[in-house]
Amino acid sequence: MKEIFFKDWESLWHVALCSLIAFFTLFLFVRISGKRTLAKLNAFDFIVTVTLGSTLSSMILAKVTLAEGAAALAIIITLQYVLAWAARSNKTIEHLINSKPVLLYYNDTFLEDAMKREGITKEEVLAEIRNFRMEQINQVRAVVLELNGEISVIKKSDYPLGDTSLQDIDTV
Repeated sequence: MKEIFFKDWESLWHVALCSLIAFFTLFLFVRISGKRTLAKLNAFDFIVTVTLGSTLSSMILAKVTLAEGAAALAIIITLQYVLAWAARSNKTIEHLINSKPVLLYYNDTFLEDAMKREGITKEEVLAEIRNFRMEQINQVRAVVLELNGEISVIKKSDYPLGDTSLQDIDTV
């Protein structure tokens, strides 16, 4: 029962040293690879972030050697960039990797089919409208489920309907 809280000083120092080295290894790789590595742009980027965290955890707890963990981090980051490059170069690959934003509400109408397909309720849409500090729903032009799973609320404006911010959105 004693080993639940403390095993020995050697294992504690081992975890401390591995934590330090693993942290700076990941920090170095992220700095080299740029901001995209930790961006939350879409589901793929989320998976990369979770995978990096899991690998870092394995390195810290010595489930893998530091060299194995560093190799895994490098492979994950490289795969992210290769797939991002492929998505930029090929529309078919882009559609496989990235979803499209989905319109959930537009001009005083809840788009029930889209909401059902995405598993979003009317109450969740209304909550997001309140999050955007809008008191009346008639102030809202559109509510969009973005690529990264966040919901955006677009306020009606005095400008004519030439708004380009809604051009890339699935309407159902």
